[in-house]
Amino acid sequence: MAATEGGAGHAASAQALTQGGRQDGWQDGWWRPAARCPSPNFGPRPSGAAVELVVLHSISLPPGEYGGDAIERLFTNRLDWEAHPYYGQIRGLQVSAHFLVRRDGAVLQFVSCDQRAWHAGVSQWRGRDNCNDWSIGIELEGLEGECFEPAQYQVLGGLLAAIAQAYPVRDVAGHEHVAPLRKRDPGPGFDWARLLADARWPAHWCAAAGPAAAGAAAPQPPMRRDGADAPGAGPAVVRSGGPNPAV
Repeated sequence: MAATEGGAGHAASAQALTQGGRQDGWQDGWWRPAARCPSPNFGPRPSGAAVELVVLHSISLPPGEYGGDAIERLFTNRLDWEAHPYYGQIRGLQVSAHFLVRRDGAVLQFVSCDQRAWHAGVSQWRGRDNCNDWSIGIELEGLEGECFEPAQYQVLGGLLAAIAQAYPVRDVAGHEHVAPLRKRDPGPGFDWARLLADARWPAHWCAAAGPAAAGAAAPQPPMRRDGADAPGAGPAVVRSGGPNPAV
């Protein structure tokens, strides 16, 4: 894709695992090992907001199909809405996440982690609303309820370690935890225990890996439906702070 710098995302992500997540792996919120695919769908974080949360998502476009460039096109507002019948359900969406981890471990970055991506929508974690303001969003290529690949866990562990070195992250949660009435991703197929082992993080940092589950968000009211929150979409298709006033 023209918007992606080079094709070395997989090789670069493997190198990152040996870099120990050093702060010199970052430049203006961009993780150097990731292939850049800049999205226009972002905004500034509120003044003084510290990044304390990572939200994990799953996405496949069309649902259940892997590979191709549909995810990149969605996050960069270049998706052909006529290319697949499913796309009619999400027509016109302007959404993003900070990172995408593909099935083979390739990592793409769409938004600087210093900026606010549109990934969590109406959300709450540990009593705080608007998770987009103070979180980093990571999409895993996959379908909620299905399993993820070993390469994804390995690379995700390295990416989380790098994030923790650069930002004061305290928790990792799924979209299903911060928006429990709207979202189910990454779903029961995601192995939180494996993530903890690969990332070497304490168990209380991960929502679904033990006592931290008690910190999950209180149930949220259903999202206003204006065509922006497509059912079964996998990705966080409604992001708070986007151009739609209902978002």
